[in-house]
Amino acid sequence: MELAKNRLSALIDMNDPEAVMAEVRSLVSILFPSFDFTGLNTAFDDIKRLYRGSYPGYRPCNTEYHNLQHTTDCFLAMARLIHGAMIQEEKFSLENVSLGLMASLFHDTGYIQTNDDSEGTGAKYTLVHVQRSIDFMTSFFKARSYPNRYIHDGTDMLKCTGLNVNIHEIDFTSSETKMLGQMLGTADLLGQMADRTYLEKLLFLFHEFREGAVPIYSSEIEFLCKTELFFKMTHERFDGDLGGVRRYMIPHFKSRWNIDADLYATAIQRNQEYLKRILEKPENGHRQYLRRGNVVLKLKKRGL
Repeated sequence: MELAKNRLSALIDMNDPEAVMAEVRSLVSILFPSFDFTGLNTAFDDIKRLYRGSYPGYRPCNTEYHNLQHTTDCFLAMARLIHGAMIQEEKFSLENVSLGLMASLFHDTGYIQTNDDSEGTGAKYTLVHVQRSIDFMTSFFKARSYPNRYIHDGTDMLKCTGLNVNIHEIDFTSSETKMLGQMLGTADLLGQMADRTYLEKLLFLFHEFREGAVPIYSSEIEFLCKTELFFKMTHERFDGDLGGVRRYMIPHFKSRWNIDADLYATAIQRNQEYLKRILEKPENGHRQYLRRGNVVLKLKKRGL
């Protein structure tokens, strides 16, 4: 029972966006008892509508890796980092916390196609999705008459999710917005890599990359092999450009759940170890060891 308690999936039902939002509200209310959730609720509701296909002008999300659950995984990881930082006496304004959380909701909207875009899937925007996400966020803020600084600072935060971006070259307006940007870049990676079906979903990601013309991988097994290098690269990025802000997960879990550990790090380590075991098996037999989430079945139904 204690082992189950120390798993991320045992704390919050990550398949339920409303459960995620309830936890985010709880964390924010601890930090700001008088927080006005109107703007955040609107952004959250619009994101659900966008991914599900009921947002005016847009098709439903058709990327299985960069989907609504990845967005809510990032959203919750962002809230946890902010909570952990603030109970360690880092200072963030109420407005910047709201902006940072909204930015996490918008960070992958660039994968969603408009109604008049019927060719392929949103994966074709892989290499330009960050700018498209910025454009969607900008439209959201302008339509609701948010101050221009929300667009400027939100743009800087979203740029931090680009893996090839040198964060120290971004002209942040303050050290506070820089740290929130680093938190968003960290939450984006933690949310996906700690997912209990991360390794299975990598098969989806491989096919998204193929459609998006990411010119690195020739097969699923090569992609899985290079994921070992990705683990190493992300750990370096966590502690380099992203400023080591993942350290705030430990005080979060200690305070919120009385667990003196970073459960994201634990989950990522499990995934890393299991990937190594898969790669020790006979080549091209990887799919039989990736059984969660019916990912392989979905790929087979598509003839992939």
